[in-house]
Amino acid sequence: MTTLDPRLAQLEAESIDIIRQAAGQFDHTALLFSGGKDSVLVLELAKRAFSPAPVPMELLHVDTGHNFPEVIEFRDKIAAQPGITLHVAKVQDWIDSGVLTERADGTRNPLQTVPLVETIAERGYDAVLGGARRDEEKARAKERVFSVRDTFGGWDPRRQRPELWGLYNGRHAPGENVRVFPISNWTEADVWAYIQARDIELPSIYYSHQRQVFRRKGMWLAPGEWGGPKDGETLETRTVRYRTVGDMSCTGAVDSTAATTAEVIEELRTSKLTERGATRADDKLSESSMEDRKKEGYF
Repeated sequence: MTTLDPRLAQLEAESIDIIRQAAGQFDHTALLFSGGKDSVLVLELAKRAFSPAPVPMELLHVDTGHNFPEVIEFRDKIAAQPGITLHVAKVQDWIDSGVLTERADGTRNPLQTVPLVETIAERGYDAVLGGARRDEEKARAKERVFSVRDTFGGWDPRRQRPELWGLYNGRHAPGENVRVFPISNWTEADVWAYIQARDIELPSIYYSHQRQVFRRKGMWLAPGEWGGPKDGETLETRTVRYRTVGDMSCTGAVDSTAATTAEVIEELRTSKLTERGATRADDKLSESSMEDRKKEGYF
């Protein structure tokens, strides 16, 4: 049995307590699951929170249709485990119905908001757990662990509630829902240290591999039907890995030879680039892009 260091043990205990409080306060809870490392971590913590019983919440993935194949394969592998139920809301369905329109830049990450909000309402979730962390982005650093969303899924920073002594207030009016962030206080380094300590499996693209990529606005992007590469953009094969995973059109790879969890941890110790700032083009749409999307209903 692996013994966690004191910091990781404290973070694990805090997150498990948050997950249990969410399960106790809400009637129909979902866990947002993309197959990315943070959602994998939250699922692992949820399993530990309720073991030996199954996780009492279904997984929800808002699928842009432009996800990395390796990640979708991993997601489906997890969904096939006993006691796991996965519901997929496909952005393509909203595009086909005319509710959403493709963006000129090809990215679908900003299009996830409407499918997410409508799916929450249709399936009657009163709480949705997510893997957002405060160290990722300045808007996420402002949000509470229990974050009340209005009937349209919107976030109002002025409605933040105090969270003292590890007590979380999940009260909400009919039609509202609460977003719950069990790993708010974790850092990228904490996540990787826990993955190593607990020997947690991740999609292969988190580790060094060879991939065809092209350069756009300072980022190495993978080619795809979403619209890349374009004229003047040249494909080349590089040894890369991904620090965060999202829509292929806006998630950049980083040059890396880190092929194991230990090597990734060592690489992070010397990196001067932030996790999302260096690899997520959707966070660069404007100075307030993430906060604007959160106000509209995004996670």
